[in-house]
Parts: sequence; structure tokens; C-alpha cells
Amino acid sequence: MKPLCFIGARGGSKGVFEKNIRNLNGHPLISYTIQKSIKSHLFSHVVVSTDSDKIAKISRKYGADVPYMRPKKLATSTASMLDVLIHGIKKLRILGYEFDSIVCLDATVPFIKIRDIDNSIRLLRKSNCDQVVGVYKQHLNPYFNMVEKNSNGFLEFSKKLKIRPKRRQDAPIVYQLTGLYVFNVKQLLKYSTILAPKTLPYEIDLETGLMIDHEIEFKIADLLVKNKIIHI
Repeated sequence: MKPLCFIGARGGSKGVFEKNIRNLNGHPLISYTIQKSIKSHLFSHVVVSTDSDKIAKISRKYGADVPYMRPKKLATSTASMLDVLIHGIKKLRILGYEFDSIVCLDATVPFIKIRDIDNSIRLLRKSNCDQVVGVYKQHLNPYFNMVEKNSNGFLEFSKKLKIRPKRRQDAPIVYQLTGLYVFNVKQLLKYSTILAPKTLPYEIDLETGLMIDHEIEFKIADLLVKNKIIHI
């Protein structure tokens, strides 16, 4: 059974106004994730969950299913991806969609490669795990160069070791999550958490994991495409 592709895209956005449908190199941002998912032939359906009529119309134009409109309570800035996903799974099953695994792709990560999506699905199938997530090695490291305020308002390192590393390269490796999540649906519903106990990483290239959450990231993405540094 092929997995189902799930793309969450609410209408409101604080970091970048209407980022999911903002124009990137001549097309709405969400169109790249939709078209890539369809082109991959990996999925039984490509579904968009949204509360916005405008996003729904654009999504259907580029070939996605929008079989229901997301409730307003799940379209606020405080609504979690987990709540949206579980609601979507239950709604889709009521509507007759059949799937035992689901790939959640973020509309704001347009550079994810088809081969990485494919390999992530393969990793879930061949291993005894609950889910697979796309990650890349992060140079900002809580053991070395990331700090937070303590209870007195003074800065201290986010994570402490008995012997603090003198170089970033000596610190424990940490990973940045990207907009690629592959779930075993049974295990997702069992644990109801975005990071299940048996979650495996699938490492991708840093540039393909660029997530557009702020204006500067949109400008970086635009420059990468226009200067043909990366292709989508």
C-alpha cells in the first residue's frame, strides 16, 4: 500500500505574510511541494489540509486533493502540527482514504529532494521503527554556542557537559529537524507525539532542508533559485 502525502498549510502566517502561497520564482510556494509529491509517484494521494479557500483553490489547481476544510480551532498560531495531523488522519479515513503510513511534508521546505522522500519511506519500511524524520547536522550547538537565560536572568549554556568542548567540532552532534516526517500511522495514533520513542533520522543536505519561516529565509530561497544555485 502506498503512503499518503499530507501537506498542512494554514491561511495565517506571522513570520512571512501568506507564505504558503507567496510567489517564488513565478509560482506559489506550496505548488513546489505539491508538484514534487505528485511527480514522485510515491503516494496514493497528495492531500492539503487548510482553513483557507485561497490555499485550497491553488492547491487543487496544482493537482492536490483538498477533501475537507480544516476547523478554525486547528488553524491558529497555537495549534500543533500533531493535532492537525491526527485530525487529518481521522477525517481522511472517514472519507474512505486507505493508508498505513503517512508522509508529512511542509509547504515551506521547497528544496526537499524526491530521492530523500523515497529513501525515508524505504527506511521506515525496512526498519523496526515508529517513524523517520529528515534532518541535517546543525552548526548551532547547545553544547557549544547556544545559550539561554537562567532563573536570575543571566546567560548560561543551554546544555552542560562535565568538560566543555573547546571547539564546536568536539561537541556532540545535534540535528535540525526539517519538513519531512514519515509516520507509521498505527504508532502515531498509539503514542500521539510528534517524536515517537523509536524515531530514526534520515540525513539530508543542509541546503535542501532550508525552511522558510521568516522574511530573510524567503529572500535566501529566492536568491538560490534565481541564481540557479539550487533547482526545484
